[in-house]
Amino acid sequence: MNSFAILSAQFSEKFNVRHFPASPATLYDPNEYFLSLGGKRVRPVLCLMGNELFDEINPDAWHVANAIELFHNFSLIHDDIMDKAPLRRGHPTVHEKYGSATALLAGDVMLVAAYEYLTRIEATHQRRILQLFNKTAKEVCEGQQLDMDFENQAAVSLEAYLNMIELKTSVLLASSLQMGSILGGAGERNQRLLYEFGRNLGIAFQVQDDYLDAFGNPDKFGKQVGEISYQIRKHFLLIKALEAAKGNDKKELEALLQSNPEDKVEKVLSIFRNCGVDEWARDLKASYMDKAFQQLEDIAVVSIRKEPLKQLAEFLVQREY
Repeated sequence: MNSFAILSAQFSEKFNVRHFPASPATLYDPNEYFLSLGGKRVRPVLCLMGNELFDEINPDAWHVANAIELFHNFSLIHDDIMDKAPLRRGHPTVHEKYGSATALLAGDVMLVAAYEYLTRIEATHQRRILQLFNKTAKEVCEGQQLDMDFENQAAVSLEAYLNMIELKTSVLLASSLQMGSILGGAGERNQRLLYEFGRNLGIAFQVQDDYLDAFGNPDKFGKQVGEISYQIRKHFLLIKALEAAKGNDKKELEALLQSNPEDKVEKVLSIFRNCGVDEWARDLKASYMDKAFQQLEDIAVVSIRKEPLKQLAEFLVQREY
């Protein structure tokens, strides 16, 4: 069984080619620029790993992996426009570098390119792959809309937040694994278990990501510690703190949300710790990981074939950066 690192290198070698025509350069060069910024490539490699869990890698898995990575980058280009984000992976975003109108079109044509790769797979699996791909694409859009809706809500429940991150982040990880398993010939039960493994892993990954936004080492993680405390009530650490805070902590936290003193970050993080939010977040991540590992264990293949996925899952949620 190949490790994530080996499959990632193989995928990058195949993927790092020009995916778009030369003309019109004003449309296609922005996409080539964005793809050149790289990324972890986790989702397409999960597709390959989902395939390899059950059988040798089907040549069509590379086409599906390409489609997944192009779809993911399409969503990032449009997310950056909606978030008015100036940087992505430390470089100017497409709309910042080329303008919002071009970024919209570039994202659109990247989505079209993703579907072009799906047309290349054998008819045996094409309908099932397309159904799952389309379902996932709609869910990702739903998650992004919910995330934007939260900006205008005075309060957001933890349940609503977890539903949002499941749609925005987790379902693409889960479906990438399932699409690979379809190409590997997995039965329906094994497909469902692998999907649920990916879904719970995705939620744990996002919880860890949000935790590191607030409590991570900025030298390792590359963000300002406490950056997340500047955001409004949609963030799950803040949601939990507003539920758990008592007395002076609750009054001070609510006051801080209405103001912006220079030491706001430190004060908010102090209240988070007083409320036990940091420990609670670690426990929440662990609970989703326990579910994920149980689902992986229940998949009906020999244990040694599951080891690469187990190792990757542990790396994703135990990282400090």
